[in-house]
Amino acid sequence: MKPLFRPAARIRPALALSLCALLAATACSGVTGNARVEAAEASGDGILRVGLVLDNTGDSSFLNAPQLAAARLAVKDINDAGGHKGRPVELLPVATDQDAAAQAHALVAGKADVVIGPTDSSNAEATIDVLSRARTPLISPANTAAGLTGTDSGGYYFRTAAADVAQAPVLVKLAKDAGAATVTVLYQEGSYGKDVSTAVSDAAEQSGLNVAATEGFTPGEAGGAAGEAAKAASDAVILIAREGAQGALAELNNAGVAGDRIIISDGAFARYGSTLGARALDGARAVVPGQLPSAGFQERLLAVDGKLKDVSFAAETYDAVTLAALAAARAEDDAGRSVTANLISVSGGVAGAQAPAAAACASYKECLAGLASAGVINYDGESGPVAFDDNGDITTANFMVFTYGADNIPAPSGRETAGRAAS
Repeated sequence: MKPLFRPAARIRPALALSLCALLAATACSGVTGNARVEAAEASGDGILRVGLVLDNTGDSSFLNAPQLAAARLAVKDINDAGGHKGRPVELLPVATDQDAAAQAHALVAGKADVVIGPTDSSNAEATIDVLSRARTPLISPANTAAGLTGTDSGGYYFRTAAADVAQAPVLVKLAKDAGAATVTVLYQEGSYGKDVSTAVSDAAEQSGLNVAATEGFTPGEAGGAAGEAAKAASDAVILIAREGAQGALAELNNAGVAGDRIIISDGAFARYGSTLGARALDGARAVVPGQLPSAGFQERLLAVDGKLKDVSFAAETYDAVTLAALAAARAEDDAGRSVTANLISVSGGVAGAQAPAAAACASYKECLAGLASAGVINYDGESGPVAFDDNGDITTANFMVFTYGADNIPAPSGRETAGRAAS
């Protein structure tokens, strides 16, 4: 079948993201401690209820459908395997006409035990605030802002998507694998550009590459930075950008930087085609987080929603729901606190003392059997390994590599992994 996948790296930048406030927050949610690593007493009512915050509007509204389809599919698979303690798991109604915080309030009123979402990192803070006060875990399938690591949530925030900075060692590896000894880092001003560029410089140093220059630019004003990048004459230029990417790439082309020297971050990934000069990106490489959903998974999603045109964040959503159900199964309790306290364990993650090793399992049914026989599991699902750490971040990130042709159109050319499993 023709893949439905459309890489979502550039679909919606993190808007203004107000992460400066997020990073400085120390009592945003009013919840202290870290529920991820604290024991929880059973307090559920016997029914595991899952809620969704679908916050995509306008040009990004198409992202809601794959997440809803994936959540419905996960709940179906869980219930086909017996549900939670013999009772069906419930997927609560969605309300896409409300903002993220209002949706969160409605889900708390609906007795949600776990909530999946939001998509946009800029909506995370408000959603976390509502749900952490209710002791309800939030698992985002799409939040990537680096500043969300360690955000004050009382331990009730997780994400099955890698942080933006996770791509840094992969970008550097692509340069090194192509024979580069020196790199120039060209980044768009803002939290995304600065965070990733800093991580790239650190990764380059650790890999033995020399950073010849680091140049920042604002959208529409990349000419000077591109000129400096050309003067540096480094073996590779790593571009870290979002909405300013096309202009920066055009300026690099104008400055005479060959396409095969350019490496492109996830936020700058796009099908540029004729919007850039001929062969401007010929040989350029780019990374996109995640992995191509299997044909079988896509077919099962289509069985849920036959009109589905895109599967962005579907695998991460499916895994978030499945992990929540497995956490409830391990706890033998559906309450939010119990789910939160068991998510690290069922994901194969480690918090504090070393956990006993567990064999990987790939479905709710298979993992449920593993819990019954061994008591420990390691769910590796549709999006790949998860292994939450004590910040609720995944510790292994998968990336697809794309190589551009003479027509400035990217084609898949490989896969890379960053994190604990890659080291």
